[in-house]
Amino acid sequence: MPPDLEFESVARSEGYRRIAGVDEAGRGPLAGPVVAAAVVLPDLAPALDLDDSKKLSARRREALYQALAETEGASWAIGIVAADEIDRMNILQATRRAMEIALSALHPPPDIALIDGLPFREFSFRHRAIVGGDARSLSIAAASIMAKVTRDRLMRRLHEDFPGYGFDRNKGYGTAEHLDALRRLGPCPAHRRSFAPVAQATLPGIG
Repeated sequence: MPPDLEFESVARSEGYRRIAGVDEAGRGPLAGPVVAAAVVLPDLAPALDLDDSKKLSARRREALYQALAETEGASWAIGIVAADEIDRMNILQATRRAMEIALSALHPPPDIALIDGLPFREFSFRHRAIVGGDARSLSIAAASIMAKVTRDRLMRRLHEDFPGYGFDRNKGYGTAEHLDALRRLGPCPAHRRSFAPVAQATLPGIG
């Protein structure tokens, strides 16, 4: 079944009015930032035919990103934590930080956040965690699309700066092509040095 507004409706029945869906893109890659999006949808959101970004083609994600950006009554914001910050604080804390940045950029702020995944012990916003939320909540599905498209665009820009790794194709994930380039070239400044395949690279790097 496609995502719906059941979780948002429950939150509204509890007195929450401004409800943000939150999701991230880029927890697993070896390079590039982790990106989070926070999205508050208007009542007509079901007309957008949203779904979990992982189930959509790149072209469809781009089209829905544009549709969301132009939807009257919708508001959204992005949080980005770069590779060097991920190395400093670890990927879990970096993901939390990216989500907090995105939520902090929403104006007015949300009353509650619906977050894909497990709850955080410490978080700056009232939140409700939903495992598999990007396939269950329209707000989270919207956030997954905004985060994924934003991160893919950033990785294409990083490809222009560091063309040897195929970031425009692999988006920083550990594909065979990427791992081969890492062995040949060593890590670049966009790589997450704390991630094992990068830390184990034997060449000195180009940064």
